[in-house]
Amino acid sequence: MLAALIETAIRLRGAVVAASFLLCLYAGLKLSHTGLDIFPEFAPKQVVIQTEAPGLTAEQVERRLTQPIESALGGLPGLSSLRSESIAGLSVVTAVFDERIDLYRVRQQIAERLASLDLPTGAGPPVQVPLASSSATILTFGLTGSDLMSLRDLVDWTLVPRLRAVSGVADVNVFGGGERQLQIQLDPNSLRRFGLGFNTVLTQVEQAIQRLGLGFVENENQRLELVLDFDRDLPNRLKRLAILAPSGTFLTLDQLATIQWAPAPTISAAQINGERGLVLMVIGQYGADTLTVSRSVEAALQDFEPLLAKQGVRLHLSLFRPADYIERSLSSLSAHLLVGAGLVIMVLYGFLFDLKGALVSALAIPLSLVSAAWVLVALGIKLNLMVLGGLAIALGEVVDDAIIDTENILRRLRENRALAHPRPRAQVILEASLEVRGSVVYATFIVALAFWPLLSLEAVSYTH
Repeated sequence: MLAALIETAIRLRGAVVAASFLLCLYAGLKLSHTGLDIFPEFAPKQVVIQTEAPGLTAEQVERRLTQPIESALGGLPGLSSLRSESIAGLSVVTAVFDERIDLYRVRQQIAERLASLDLPTGAGPPVQVPLASSSATILTFGLTGSDLMSLRDLVDWTLVPRLRAVSGVADVNVFGGGERQLQIQLDPNSLRRFGLGFNTVLTQVEQAIQRLGLGFVENENQRLELVLDFDRDLPNRLKRLAILAPSGTFLTLDQLATIQWAPAPTISAAQINGERGLVLMVIGQYGADTLTVSRSVEAALQDFEPLLAKQGVRLHLSLFRPADYIERSLSSLSAHLLVGAGLVIMVLYGFLFDLKGALVSALAIPLSLVSAAWVLVALGIKLNLMVLGGLAIALGEVVDDAIIDTENILRRLRENRALAHPRPRAQVILEASLEVRGSVVYATFIVALAFWPLLSLEAVSYTH
């Protein structure tokens, strides 16, 4: 089979050269639109469920939230293990699944089971954390300037929704506080003076501002819906809210409390170059590549630069940008390949004294690298720096095979030219290539066998 393949290549050498050129061109074009990541998806297939319960201790969270959630998830198809963490006010349950499972279908089954849970009053609903890449952080950037609450409004209502709409973004985490909150700060002295308790005021406020339908008023011509609208100028509307005192008199809420928009109690803080601000961490989706998503997020941020500058907000881009490492690695790899090809040509020409033979061996580097990368992409395998590192190692074997073949062919051609009656060049090249083919094939198989234990690993190793 090898003999027939080599003979056909020699006979149709023009077509082989043209096909090689077209293959490099096509594969290079495809690879130029292919994303690149730092690492492969090294995390196991897992789903993380978080449940908030303000005010509960770690023991109460474990007993009332974590254990019921773990019981609800038991028996899911492909479930390998359950891990949990219970801290004050928060339950985190991690379900790890078999690598062959369909993770999206499992998330739907988990949502169905969680919907039937009866959790204690005051606990939030169990929420599945967005399915993120194992590399997680795509980009971290910061914002400073203006007051913190106005900055947080801009981020929550304008910037974050736009970034979440970028393809490949799973979530955007915001650190630094300043979240706008309507606060009713009750005055204890006023409550004591009017004989009111905290729970009494709280109950009346909750009942008054419930978004319930108030019915309608109907006449002969039309039906008018009644709406209780607190959304516009909410603080001033709440100030006029009537509160019934034990004495039977009515008070307004502003007689008992200070009502205003204010920053919510902070659970995080951020500083950028010594100045308080907000830090945003963009999380990549499961299967998204870092380089492509990072560039898309940066393009979206560029659209906001005029708006941010108009409001006096300074954008601190690339506080942490993993794509920098990828771009530097690609640049370094390209430079090293060029240097390697140059050294191959110099060494071969120094030993063989044949520039054409040296170029043939050097051309094996880009042809084999681009072709192998294109095949991997066509098979659905994501490119990352570890894959490129493996291809770089394999290049040594490819160049070695090309050098052995080329050197033997040149030697046999010189011997043929010294004969009184030289044989046909094609026949000499075929025989010279077949002469070393066995040793080259066996050497390649030996290298493949050396890597076989690594390639036969079935799953990702992780700590329970």
